[in-house]
Amino acid sequence: MTPVGRDSEKDSWRKRLVKARAELSSEVRAAEAQALAEAMSAVGWAAATVCAYVPVGTEPGSVALLDALRAAGRRVLLPIVTGKEPLDWGVYFGADRLVPGPFGLREPTGLRLGPGAIANADAVLIPALAVDRRGVRLGRGAGHYDRSLVGVTAPRIAIVREEEFVDHLPAEPHDVLMTAVLTPSGGFVRL
Repeated sequence: MTPVGRDSEKDSWRKRLVKARAELSSEVRAAEAQALAEAMSAVGWAAATVCAYVPVGTEPGSVALLDALRAAGRRVLLPIVTGKEPLDWGVYFGADRLVPGPFGLREPTGLRLGPGAIANADAVLIPALAVDRRGVRLGRGAGHYDRSLVGVTAPRIAIVREEEFVDHLPAEPHDVLMTAVLTPSGGFVRL
């Protein structure tokens, strides 16, 4: 039996997007990562604390973006996966202080701040496979960010490639909407 409904539609989107990312050359990914770091520096928002993430595999971005945030005087918090619970958070002190975590993630060492740390952030940068113009985000499907973003009032900024900012994605009631999108071309779009 073939699954039907939103889950199969989301899975179809995920497969296409992951395949397209895998087809990008390392040179294109590196150029986009550098462009994202520069674009983040140029956004011009006053955020003392930023929740961010370390890109995995073909996700847009690099630790250069995290370093740019730190160089601008921002406190950067990174997620720590703790099973199916909302994400825990730790302070980013540089790439040399990251350790392997679940799902191929790299996580900060040191003191864990707890799942509530995200509520005190001034901005949250969120990985996505795609985002639509309504703010619907398509992630990898584990639900870590949807569980963690409930009640977060800070700007929720998804980072995607230009081609991944689309007109419409399938949505479910538990999906937490993004409030902005950042792309490597420097496109910062408020939703």
